[in-house]
Amino acid sequence: MSVRVLIADDHPVVRDGLAALLSTVPGMEVAGTASSGREAVRATVVLAPDVLVLDIQMPEMSGIDAAREVVAAAPGVAVLMLTMYEDDESVFAAMRAGARGYVLKGAEQDEIVRAIRAVAAGEAIFGPGVARRVLGHLTAPQPRAPAGEPFPELTPREREVLGLIAAGHGNASIGARLSLAPKTVGNHISNIFAKLQVASRAEAIIRARDAGLGHID
Repeated sequence: MSVRVLIADDHPVVRDGLAALLSTVPGMEVAGTASSGREAVRATVVLAPDVLVLDIQMPEMSGIDAAREVVAAAPGVAVLMLTMYEDDESVFAAMRAGARGYVLKGAEQDEIVRAIRAVAAGEAIFGPGVARRVLGHLTAPQPRAPAGEPFPELTPREREVLGLIAAGHGNASIGARLSLAPKTVGNHISNIFAKLQVASRAEAIIRARDAGLGHID
């Protein structure tokens, strides 16, 4: 039985190149392609592939947000991130969003094919460099929130971001205050939503203010 794959990437060269590669692999079938995060979610629901290969940086909706929606709407679809981003925040945001695998775009073609087969079979798989980061994170001592600190599951930086969200700051303002890049702010917010199991900014604000965060200044 063939593994049906949906490829979502906003770069035609990557998207079409991967589609051409997979079409020559025995036991692989390209179910379709998508060029934006929103299109990836719609196509996944309609086409019901076995695997969604998804980039992180996508128009309309980030790959992280798209993965989260796909996992909620079509839990039988395995999400494999294929991206150029290898920073810790991108990797862990993808994992928290429900991605089963994370491979870098510089990987060999055989490695990408193996990763697709692995996630289709229910395995979790990471490229070599990413795997080292994951193992390092899992074995490193994790900082604990001070006694009585709200949301101990959040890192200190995530609590700081949540407090600013609750105070009414937008992403640009948060980035300026904390000297963070827009993508980093977005990743922090994705992590916060996943850890608090909230689906919207408004819900996060309510949770934060109920806990005493978000003093407007």
